[in-house]
Order: sequence, then C-alpha cells, then structure tokens
Amino acid sequence: MAGCTSDTIAHITPIRNVNDEGKGKKHALHLLIHATEADVLWLHDDDITLPTAADAEALAYLGDADLLILPLRMVKSSDTLIQRLQIIEYAALQALTVRMARKGKPILCSGANMIVRRDVWLQAEPYLHPDLPSGDDMFLLEYCKRTGRTIAVCDADSMTATVTAQPTLRALLRQRARWAGKAPHYTDLDIRCYGALVTIALVLQFICPPMVLLYLPFECSLIRGKGFAPLEVLLLAIIYPYYALIALIGGLLHPKRW
Repeated sequence: MAGCTSDTIAHITPIRNVNDEGKGKKHALHLLIHATEADVLWLHDDDITLPTAADAEALAYLGDADLLILPLRMVKSSDTLIQRLQIIEYAALQALTVRMARKGKPILCSGANMIVRRDVWLQAEPYLHPDLPSGDDMFLLEYCKRTGRTIAVCDADSMTATVTAQPTLRALLRQRARWAGKAPHYTDLDIRCYGALVTIALVLQFICPPMVLLYLPFECSLIRGKGFAPLEVLLLAIIYPYYALIALIGGLLHPKRW
C-alpha cells in the first residue's frame, strides 16, 4: 500500500434533521465538507456500522488515488426471506463493483463508504445535481471518470462497512425507487450501457421467465464461495425482474426524497 501519511482525514456523516437544516443530504454534505480543512474525506451514511480500519490504514489504501471505492456488506436484523434475498443481491452488486473497478471501468459505488480528496469533491460539487435528493456518490464517480481522476478500489475486511437489510418489502421498494430515480441523469457511457443491458435483461425475463437460465451462471459467479443456498439464489433470480421493474418505474415517476 502506497502511503500518504501527510494527509489529514475527516469523517463526513450527513444526518437527517441534524446537520442538513431540513434541506436534504446534499446540503448536509455541503455544510460538513466546507466546514473541514482536512485533505481527505471519508464519507459515511448514518445507518452503517463503520469499518474497523484506522485513518492511517485508510490513507495508505487511498495512496495517490483521488477516489477510493470501498465495500459494503449487508446484514440481516431478522431471519426473513426478504432480508436474505437482499443480502444475496447486495453481495452480487458488491462483487460486480469491485470486478469492474479493477478492470478500469467502475460503474458502481456508494457514498455510504467512500473516500475522496476534498479538493476533488469541491471541484465536482456543481456537477452533483443539487436538484436531486440523492446520487451524489454516482455523480461524483462520473465526474472523476470524465476528468481523468485516479479511481481505486479496496475490498479489505477492515475497510468494509455493514448496513442492515430493509425490514419489509415496502421499505425495500421505496429504497430502490429512490435509487432508480437518478438513473436518467447518468451520462457516463459505461454506467449507461450497463444500466441498459440490465433493463433489457429484466424486460426479456419478464416476458419469458425461462431466460433466467441464461444469466444465472453470471449471477452465481459473482457470489461463488459466499455460502448462499442455491435455491435462494435461484429464487432471487426468478423474482428479481418483478420488483426491480416496479422500483424502476416508481423511481422515475415519483422520486423519493432523502
């Protein structure tokens, strides 16, 4: 790990109704980031369990990069099917995030656990769509790709944050709708191509359910060795198009606020 030990790091956690002045997450980020003079920002959401790594270790992983994509692991609060399926889905998304970033084509990241240099964030701020309630993380990723910034990824256990699965189907759909609402504003070619491919696959499977067998091997390759039951993976693959399309349509029609 290349070191940047002269840098200082600040932990930035926007909290609803505490440091957002009632104006949303991006306003809270603006206030918190402009209030610090640290060289590096470690962004968190307020509903995660923080990584165990010390700041020095985090800076070492960042090295000379401008943006460091960090992992999230989903845990359950109860042993329900809806939460187990979320955990499988999230594990696949995290594996895809790491795989694509290591290929030099990052398409996913999460502001719940991410490190960025403060000067880069300040330069990107006008492009983070302050008119939208969320998406600061993905728009930041797009800005870094567009301007040739160095993007790194780390999947070390000590840098992994944990997040709890949504407790009900209603809460899950509301969360996914919020995520989907920002999709039309993406401009990065890699992100748009991936989104188009996923949407096409979902529609095709919705029309012809047996098509799940075509991409199930890819899904399994992402979570191989994670200890998930094969029947649960198959069940998620079968029902995924229905809830994903509902969330996508809901997010486009009624984007949720933070």
